[in-house]
Amino acid sequence: MSADNPPIEVHLYGKLRRFAEERDPTSNSIVRLRVTANETIGGVLDRIGIPREELGANVFLNGQYSDLSRPVAPGDRLGVFPDDMQLLYKWYFAKRTDR
Repeated sequence: MSADNPPIEVHLYGKLRRFAEERDPTSNSIVRLRVTANETIGGVLDRIGIPREELGANVFLNGQYSDLSRPVAPGDRLGVFPDDMQLLYKWYFAKRTDR
């Protein structure tokens, strides 16, 4: 993979691990892929094939609670939790939509 366009890492948790090659709950379940200009978190998750109805409210871009419309860039890290692993972030933090 090219150093000038590093892939993003999508860390999948819970039942979403099935979309990664490594599914063992004691290991990291990471999907690495390159992103295009103006691609959003939602677009990345669509490319992986994750159904929207299985997504929880908790999606993090580089550690920040984020909306699916937020743009991604090469080298970013996504953390994605399923609908059955809800956290309390939605009550305490606003979702980021900006880059």
